[in-house]
Amino acid sequence: MNLPNKITVSRICLIPIFVIVILFDFDWGKMEFLGAEMPVNHFVAALIFIIASTTDWIDGHFARKYNLVTTLGKFLDPLADKLLVSAAFIVLVDLHMAPAWIIIIILSREFAVTGLRAILAGEGEVVAASQLGKIKTWAQIVAISSLLLHNTIFTLMNIPFDMIALYVALIFTVWSGWEYFYLNRRVFVNSK
Repeated sequence: MNLPNKITVSRICLIPIFVIVILFDFDWGKMEFLGAEMPVNHFVAALIFIIASTTDWIDGHFARKYNLVTTLGKFLDPLADKLLVSAAFIVLVDLHMAPAWIIIIILSREFAVTGLRAILAGEGEVVAASQLGKIKTWAQIVAISSLLLHNTIFTLMNIPFDMIALYVALIFTVWSGWEYFYLNRRVFVNSK
């Protein structure tokens, strides 16, 4: 397994650590960070999530720079992204920090696009993430990070940046999902 794929696997391995840290009551107390008060475990979990999210850029950078792009990497990278983001969104709903209806739409799109990719893979086509798909992923990461960090910085300004970021992520999620299905509509038109 090459270095980029090992980095991708490390992202997947960080998911259960993130979930355990944020959901289990370790009684680490509370802290104030840039104007927002939050449980220490939320802050630690946010750092784990941000580090895991950053590995998405790192593995892609190494894969392109050293020509280490593989079929396994094309499969694992988006899967790792979806697992990480899905786990974080489900945790946020469980903690009543994000509206369930938004998360249901976002996760439905993720499952639908994954299904579309599976159909296309069955036809021998590996679909790389589009530019809009990459923007969607980063919009989701910003929204999740802001929510996990209890809207730091913006709390002082009384701006609900975390919720604004979540709505922006929702818009890009729906838009990029529509794009994937529109560009690959032949799969449905030509189905028997």
